[in-house]
Amino acid sequence: MIIYNVTLNIDKSVHNEWLEWIKEHIPQVLATGKFKEAKLTKVLVEDDESETYSVQYRAHSREALDSYYAEHADRLKQEGLKRFADKVLSFRTELQVVDEYVVNYN
Repeated sequence: MIIYNVTLNIDKSVHNEWLEWIKEHIPQVLATGKFKEAKLTKVLVEDDESETYSVQYRAHSREALDSYYAEHADRLKQEGLKRFADKVLSFRTELQVVDEYVVNYN
């Protein structure tokens, strides 16, 4: 399992607008059919000038992620750059799930 992680640092001057936008953007990424789910998380750091978030998209497979890069990534990335320019800084990482653990209280 591959997780496509996008970490974003958002200038507080555009934070509320960005938060509304990202909640519309994530379903557009999921609509590509390359991911099975996504999580929007806030990184808990103290910063007077910005907020930091992580969006984790769980890919169906390595091939699905590669297909996303080839067919959709640039267009979807450009939408955010066009709207927020240098007010949002981001970097992307790929995570491979090695194992998963769930607490079962039954």
